Amino acid sequence: MRILAAMSGGVDSAVAAARAVDAGHEVVGVHLALSRAGGTLRTGSRGCCTIEDAMDARRVADKLGIPFYVWDFSERFRDDVIDDFVAEYQAGRTPNPCMRCNEKIKFAALLERALELGFDAVCTGHYAILRDGERGLELHRSSEEAKDQSYVLGVLTAEQLAHTYFPLGETPSKALVRAEAEARGFTVAKKPDSYDICFIPDGDTRGWLADKVGTAPGEILDREGAVVGSHDGAHAFTVGQRKGLRLGVPAPDGKPRFVLEVRPVTNTVVVGPKEALAIGELAGGRFTWAGAAPLDATTPFRCDVQVRAHADPVPAVAVVRDGELIVTPDDPLHGVAPGQTAVIYDHTRVIGQCTIDRTVSAVPAGV
Repeated sequence: MRILAAMSGGVDSAVAAARAVDAGHEVVGVHLALSRAGGTLRTGSRGCCTIEDAMDARRVADKLGIPFYVWDFSERFRDDVIDDFVAEYQAGRTPNPCMRCNEKIKFAALLERALELGFDAVCTGHYAILRDGERGLELHRSSEEAKDQSYVLGVLTAEQLAHTYFPLGETPSKALVRAEAEARGFTVAKKPDSYDICFIPDGDTRGWLADKVGTAPGEILDREGAVVGSHDGAHAFTVGQRKGLRLGVPAPDGKPRFVLEVRPVTNTVVVGPKEALAIGELAGGRFTWAGAAPLDATTPFRCDVQVRAHADPVPAVAVVRDGELIVTPDDPLHGVAPGQTAVIYDHTRVIGQCTIDRTVSAVPAGV
């Protein structure tokens, strides 16, 4: 095949590109420039798609003897990921920018251009497995449980899966990938993995948002509507947050309180006991299927649901009703917020996903 290898400058994408070459494919490397800030630099394991990352990717491509290009996707990244991130917080939701980047950039904008240029597939260093199933291609969890990235790939559609290539999915450990990189003489063999939000490399999400949307003083309420504190902007709070609440009125039982809800229209934040974070149902209208859709999604079906990249899956029942994917876990989920992504599985196979629009508490107010 003609393969376009997305090379982030990290060890995973380097080894993935190398394996594509070893498999006999015609491989071209590409690094995505996602920031217009020419001086953007990496700090340890913070940040990605920086100048250093582009140079690291080029060195690997040179060693593999494959063509290498840097494509400027900064405008698309700003519109589809950064602006979306800000808008979601302003709407009182908790977005997942990595999920949005996979959906809008790596497997939409990049894949679209790759197909236009005559490539058969985009190769990445994600830890996930593609398998042929009875009803078409299926997306499955990686063999490396600790590094499994099927969750953040849950937004991929059947058409996108047909043009992807994940050479690392069957690798049993990240240590083996690093050892392979070292044996190949890649300078990125011991490079630390990136974490946090790539466009907020210092990790100060609250400060970054304050610069973008400003401050707007508001009230912090308890579940009964009583004012227990104040804040400088509801956008700075996320469901499940405990620290930084600065409450002026202690809870009657003396226990810590957590953010239960963010209400952007009234610029208020609702807090309550930890028990009230238990969620008995979640639903989202923006849902997709990863591969073949269930034969009859309007009839409740068993699945596992996962609401964070490295959370444990929870047995659940899902159904499509009134334009929503509704998921009811067997046991309550905790700290789930609108804007997060719920990915549903059939054992190791990804069935589909939805962006959570609403949740139903498992603990009614007053209980």
